[in-house]
Amino acid sequence: MENVDLVFKTFMESEKPLKGGEVAEISGLDKKEVDKAIKLLKKEEKIVSPKRCFYEAKK
Repeated sequence: MENVDLVFKTFMESEKPLKGGEVAEISGLDKKEVDKAIKLLKKEEKIVSPKRCFYEAKK
């Protein structure tokens, strides 16, 4: 599974907004890879930021 897909899946399965570090911990990916994936997912408008540094899947 591609890193971006794994990060997005983590957001989809979460019941609350997550920080990049939390996503890295849950998914087992390196934080830098998670940050890249978050940047791409934001650009594609698949995730939103309800508050600073927290992200969740767009509903």
